[in-house]
Formats: sequence, C-alpha cells, structure tokens
Amino acid sequence: MVRHPPTGKDRRSYRGRFKLSGTMTEGEDTGTRRESHMMSSSSHTQPLFADRHIGPDADELARILGVIGVASLDELAHHAVPASIADPVDGGVPTGLAVLPEPLSEEEATGRLRELADRNTVRRSMIGLGYYGTHTPGVIRRNILENPAWYTAYTPYQPEISQGRLEALLNFQTMVADLTGMAVANASMLDEATAAAEAMTLMLRATKNKSRRLIVDADLFPQTRAVIETRAEPLGIEVVTAELDPAIEGAGLPPGDFYGVITQVPGASGRLVDAGPIIAAAHERDAMVAVGVDLLAATLVTPPGEQGADACFGTTQRFGVPMGFGGPHAGYLTVNTALTRQLPGRLVGVSKDADDNIGYRLSLQTREQHIRRERATSNICTAQVLLAIIAAMYASYHGPDGLRAIARRTHARATRIAAALGDAVVHQNFFDTVLTQVPGKAAAVVAAARERDIDLRLVDDDRVTIACDETTTDADVAAVVDAFAAAGTGIEGRDEWTGPGIETRSGDFLTHPAFHRHRTETAMLRYLRALSDKDIALDRSMIPLGSCTMKLNATTEMEPITWPEFANLHPFAAAEDTEGIRALIGELSEWLAAITGYDKVSLQPNAGSQGEYAGLLAIRRYHLDRGDAQRDICLIPASAHGTNAASAVMAGMRVVVVACRENGDVDTEDLAAKIAEHGANLAATMITYPSTHGVFEDAIGEICAAVHDAGGQVYIDGANLNALVGVARPGHFGGDVSHLNLHKTFCIPHGGGGPGVGPIGVREHLAPYLPGHPLAPELSDELTVSAAPYGSASILPITYAYILMMGAAGLRRATLSAIASANYIARRLGDHYPVLYTGDGGWVAHECILDLRELTKQTGVTVDDVAKRLADYGFHAPTMSFPVAGTLMVEPTESENLEELDAFCDAMIAIRAEIDRVGAGEWPVEDNPLRGAPHTTECLVGEWDHPYTREEAVYPNGLPSAGNRTKVWPAVRRIDGAFGDRNLVCSCPPIESFAE
Repeated sequence: MVRHPPTGKDRRSYRGRFKLSGTMTEGEDTGTRRESHMMSSSSHTQPLFADRHIGPDADELARILGVIGVASLDELAHHAVPASIADPVDGGVPTGLAVLPEPLSEEEATGRLRELADRNTVRRSMIGLGYYGTHTPGVIRRNILENPAWYTAYTPYQPEISQGRLEALLNFQTMVADLTGMAVANASMLDEATAAAEAMTLMLRATKNKSRRLIVDADLFPQTRAVIETRAEPLGIEVVTAELDPAIEGAGLPPGDFYGVITQVPGASGRLVDAGPIIAAAHERDAMVAVGVDLLAATLVTPPGEQGADACFGTTQRFGVPMGFGGPHAGYLTVNTALTRQLPGRLVGVSKDADDNIGYRLSLQTREQHIRRERATSNICTAQVLLAIIAAMYASYHGPDGLRAIARRTHARATRIAAALGDAVVHQNFFDTVLTQVPGKAAAVVAAARERDIDLRLVDDDRVTIACDETTTDADVAAVVDAFAAAGTGIEGRDEWTGPGIETRSGDFLTHPAFHRHRTETAMLRYLRALSDKDIALDRSMIPLGSCTMKLNATTEMEPITWPEFANLHPFAAAEDTEGIRALIGELSEWLAAITGYDKVSLQPNAGSQGEYAGLLAIRRYHLDRGDAQRDICLIPASAHGTNAASAVMAGMRVVVVACRENGDVDTEDLAAKIAEHGANLAATMITYPSTHGVFEDAIGEICAAVHDAGGQVYIDGANLNALVGVARPGHFGGDVSHLNLHKTFCIPHGGGGPGVGPIGVREHLAPYLPGHPLAPELSDELTVSAAPYGSASILPITYAYILMMGAAGLRRATLSAIASANYIARRLGDHYPVLYTGDGGWVAHECILDLRELTKQTGVTVDDVAKRLADYGFHAPTMSFPVAGTLMVEPTESENLEELDAFCDAMIAIRAEIDRVGAGEWPVEDNPLRGAPHTTECLVGEWDHPYTREEAVYPNGLPSAGNRTKVWPAVRRIDGAFGDRNLVCSCPPIESFAE
C-alpha cells in the first residue's frame, strides 16, 4: 500500500492537528471535541475536511450527546455497538484502518487527483463497441451534471416534490420509445448489457413457449453476451450463438425449439442489417425477439419496433454522456404494449392530482422488490436517472433535425474512411463502424493509428474496426487512412463510397413540444431551472430517508468527474493509456477492503442490486467448485431488503424466510430450526447489519457461526454501512461477502435515482469468483455482471476523494456522528411517535423507525398524510412503510447540523399536534391540513371552504418574513396513484392536456 506523503511543510497528522489546535489533550476522547473552522483568529491551522462534512460543530455535538445521555462519541459507541464486533481504537484510529492515508485538505486532494488524471492519455477513441465520443452541451453539463439541484436528489418516491425530474424522465421515456418505434420505455437501466439480460428474462416470463433456449446473434457486443451468459446459467437458460442473416432462408436461426432471440443493429462489427426478416422468422417459430438499437442510427434507419420487435434495448451514452472509462450511462429497455406490465425497473406515468391537474409519478413496479420479494420481475431497484436526464435534454436541445444531422455527419465520415480503404472493407452496409480485412497487418495498423493519437479496435490478427462518432473530424479521417498506408497494407481506395444508402426511416419522431421548445441556450437554461425548482434535493433541505443515507456530496469530491482525463476514457483503451484511473481503482479497492475487513474488492457492480447478485454468484460458484451443487438454499430474514430475495432467485437459489422477533431482531431459534431443516442444502444467509430495523443486533456473531457450522456462507448486506465504518468490519465479525453502496456511505450522489456503485468485498476463498470481463486481460472472463470491466468508473474519484480527505479518524467520527444524530431524533420524537425498535439500553443505530399505526387507528391520519404534510413544512418525507407498513424510517446522516435536525423534529412535533386536533374532532378526518397536503400556490387562489386557514395550510411554521423556514413549494397537489395505474400513460402527454 503506497501512502502519499504530505505535500506541504506544515502538514500534520489528524491527531496532531487536534493537539496543536488546543481543542484536545493527550488521551482525550476524539469524539467529544473537534477542531472547529470557527477557531480563534490566532490559529492558522487549516480546517479539516471532516469539519466541513460533518454537520454538528463542537457545541452542537455536546448538546446532542447531552440529550442522548453520553459524554462522548466513544461512549456512545460503547453503549450502541455490541462489544463482540467493535474494533479497538488506537489514538482515534480504528484497527485495520491505519493503512489509510493521512487526511488531505481539499486543495491537496484535488492536487492528488490531478496527478492521477495526468497519468491518463486521452486519444481520439474510434474503438466503438457501444462507447463513443460525444459533445455534452455546456448548458447541460453545467446545469445538470454539475448542479446539486439535480445530482443530490433521490428517487422520486414523493412525486409532489419531484415533478421536475419526473417530467425529465418522461421526456427520456418518450425519446427512447419514439426512436426505437416501441410503445413503452422504462426510465433507464444500469447499462446496455444489463438491459439485454433483462430483456432475456422478460421474454422468458412473457412467452407461452416452454423452451429455455435463447438464440444470441454472433454479432452482439462481447460484453453484452458475457452479461447474458452470466445471468442465464443460474436460471437454466441455454444460450446458443448463431450467425443471423436476414438474406438467407430462416434468417440463420438454428434448428430446434427456442423461446427468444437477441440481435443487434448495427452489430459489433458495424454490419447493418434489416432486422425485419429476423423478427418475422423468429415469430414464425413461436419465439420472441429483443433487438439492441443504436439510438443515433435509429434517426436514419427503420426502427425494429416498426418491424414487430417485442423489445428493444441499448444505451443512451452517445447522447451527451461521456464514456467515463465505462460509465455511468443510462441503458434502456422498451417493449410493445402487451408487455408493459412485465417491464422491469422504474416507469414514470402520467396521472392527476387532487385538483385534477396533470401530475407525474412512478407507476406499477415502484418498490416491487419490497412487495413481491422473490417473485419480483427483477432485483433492479434503481436506475441511471441523472444520466437519463442528460440524454433526454441532449435530445431536446438538438431536436429531431439536429439528431439526424449528427447521425448523417457520423455516417458520412465512416463512408469517407470506407471509400479510402476500398476492397479492405468487409461489410457494405454500416452506420458508423467500418470493419476492415488486412491479413497479418491488423496490429501494425492499430500501432500506426496510436502514433497518430487514435485508438482503433484490434479484432484479431487480420481485422480492424474503425468507429466514427459525433466528435470525429476530417483530420481524424485523414489520420486513419494514413495509418493504414503507414502499416504497409497496400490498400487502394476509391474516390467515393458506392455502397447502398441506409436512410430507410420514414415518418416523424420526437414530435412532442419538449423536443422543439428548448433549442436555444436561453430556453434550455430556463427549462432546466424551472424543472429543478419543482424538486426538493439536498441543496434545499435534509432528506431523512431511512436506509438511503442522503449525506453531503462535497463539491471537491464532484469536480474531477468532468475532467476530460477521466471523462473521455474508453473502457477498453490500452492499459498504458489509463494508468491514472487504474491506480485510483487499485488504491480505492485496497482502502475499501481495509474499511470492511475483507481481502479483495471488485468495483464492477454498478448498483447495490448488482453487488448483491455478484456476491451471491461468488457463493454459488464456490459451492459448485467444491462439489456441493445441492447447496441452493438462501436464508433471508423477514426484515431484509426486498432486493435480497430477488437477487437470490436470480442467482439460482431458493429463498427460505427466517422470522423476526417482536423486537425486530432475527429469531435465532427459527434460524436454528431452518438450518436444521436445510443444513445439507444451505448455501448462504443474507443479513443486513445493522438491521433494516435500525438496530445493532447482539446475536450477529451467533448467526454467522451457526451458518458457517452448517457449511453455508454469510452475506452481510452493506446497505447500512454508514453505521459501521471505523466502528466494526463485517469481514471480521463473520461476513464472507458484502456489497457496499458507494452512493450511500461513500458520498457518490444519488442523482435522483442513479447512478450508483455497488462493489463487493470478499474473503480470500471467494476471491477467485469475483466478476470478470471478456475484454479486460487482467480479469477472468467469467461472471461478468456489468458492461464495463470497472463499472461506473468515472464517478469513483468521488469516493476516492472522500476517503482521502476524511482519513481513518474522520471516517469513524462521521459514523458515530450519524449514530448520535439518529439517537437524538429518537429521543426528541419518542414522546410523540413510538420508536418501534431499539437495541439494549434503548439505542438505535444510524436510523430509527417511528410507528404511526396506533395513531392511524385512533385518528384516521395515515403515514401518507404525514409524509405529504412534511412537504408543506419544507421537508422531504422519511422512508414510508418500509420495512414495516404504517411507519416512517428516519436517517439523518452525519452531514446535518443541529439546526436542521431540530427543524425536522419541530415539524414532526407540530404535525403530531395537528393529528391530535383531528383525533379530537376539531378537524374532520377527510378535510384537514394533513389529508389536504401538500398545498400549492394555485390552491390558494380559488374558493377556500376548508376548516383550516390558508396560512395553516401553506405556512405551518409561520411566515418566512418573520424569520421562519423557507420551503420549496410543491408543484402539484396529492397525486392519484391508482388513477395513473388504471389509465397507464408513460410518454409525454399532448400539450392540449394542460389546457384548462
């Protein structure tokens, strides 16, 4: 492990700074005092980043600790965290974390990241394979990607305060459905390969065909095929590769039964074929068809949806989203009308609010994993919202004519290259990618191109592909042609390309005003501002969503992701050109392994759900290699995240539910009984720690030992790792594998519902089964779970910077501050709303569950009423009805200061007083400020016949002019979800719909 030395002559260690600042003495508890950036003017010590990241200052922390009844954070750890798992601390640094570098200042961390960036070489990438150069319009980059109003928002579970991003996602769905010619698109997928794998299982669910054979076109992207094969094997799906060709009888489909076909236009080789005959031939044999579609090509080429495809999948990366060494990018999946209710992932629909105005909401499958668990259509509970919005706005900014023009320029440059390379060109029909045959000269051509700062794709010893894109210039074309000549290919070119034309698409697309109104920068700027003003994100308020960890995403952490040295790297670029990002990945992997107590880490999974899946695949393969094929039982507590059960089923396991006790803990007696019943077949248990009920369970060691004694493996879900970092390490208290959520614990923003990163850490015996990739020589070629070898690599600098600036002691302090804040809220609100679950001594972990069920029985006021009413107070609601129906789960994180914590508590206490007025009969159950919430500005204008005043409706805190809290006004009244599901509309409504 390389530790980077201090860069300034006055650099001091974390502990040393504390001592020199005069705020602590030798041996004093690190949790009770902190170096404040509001120190005396005589001090010249630079403030720690931890002081910027952690909300409560020294005085506020003292008040918080006083309320919860401890003298220090270390004393809190002693009470709240079981001694059996707690790591010892030496001078403020937890055991195992001493390998982390000393904390750097924000300026120093930026300098370190600049050093890494400078070690990357960004060439003109013409590799292709689903990753292309693109120009992100400045107005979109600055006002979405670099704007906390967009990147700090959460999944829009509260639609009334999320109308801006819901509208933007509806634009995305409309764009994708229009371009593919399909009826309905979802609100993005994790990447193209994941979307293809989901299409595979969607067709299997939907078909009446009893076969479990899937035909995959040989011209599919290799990474897509790899993910499909990984998904297929545990599910008993046989994947058969075939060279599909619409020009031959039967389209090249093999003999025998099969339920589905997956093909791609254009193919990996650049070949552009008519998908129509392939689709027709498959349908004649009672099989469904999913087609991968390049959306830029689809502006010119007949879309497969118009040819009868059952589903289409792909990526929107080339619509303004940088390659980023592989991600994140928004994949997509579209279906015909008959398959709408089979569609996995998020789906935005149009509904109406309480005043019959149009409103948007998540439809159908919202949180289905938490409802249907092992029967869910997929384990995917998130998407790539931020990237989907960028792609949608790229389409809005350019409009259909602009997209066609980009596509034509791209194709024209590809045809110029093809003309110059003459008979070396293999396929006559192509869009952007030209495959060439240069016997024995392929490596020389690629080397010559690199000398000209251009990366081509080496297919084999004899073939090279050249992929053009929006960024390809005339100079690039000339350099490519020159490289072929310099390699001694002896190619004779032509004056012009004489191949067939490709523009077969007829009819209009993207006709909605959303794709025509915002073509100037002024119009787009104002549109983006108008949308963001409708939403609550962390730039406006705390978001106390339990199990979501909505903490600060610091600007210094975010800045490097748009640097071209990170953003413009192709994921399959040469290792010598990507030294900086690979060094970052290596260091970050080591740090995460140290923090979690595991031996190895893979950063490939690009969401927590994919991390779960990858971890379970590792367990499954471990048992298979040991000859224990019968071990397929996964024990999952009833309190677990719904994704756990869905992931286990995807990994080929059978789920057995373990009961929980009345206090919320895992019922160890029931666990023992289930182990006794299934011991010989036990593969694993999945347990979230701290529990989904927000408690440190004392029996965690006993649970792990019991499973291990029966020959099973222990999967510790890392969703709640924000309560463990620097306090306890799952790899040391019994875990064999865990996934982490870098978008929770380690500061990657949620982006309104994605991106995320879900790496897994494993003990040494599971390391051989970490995800591989067919195009990464340093990895195995098995168990691929994401399209890119290192997943969403371009956002890893965020986590890298966070750890680099916090240091070991800072990370521990953050964890204990989060636990302190959660216990503070539990203490302040406990007299008003029962705290459902606590550990010994009444302690909670980093979140607490407020129980409203008895109040609902007594008054008729529901958890939904309270959640919507919080918007009138200026807050986003906590997590509703998870993990227990009729409750609110609150997680404040360490980033909120005492003023914000108190404001939230005051709002909840005021709402309790309102509930009491309903219970006393002062307000009717069906007409009170809670049932009427949220209230908009428009609802104040008309007749007012409610038993509460307008001021009580919209300013329950008191007027801002009197110094009270300001708020984001909800854009709509309460959305009618049932109406939206009964009358499903998932594309932009016609403009006439907004007329009164």
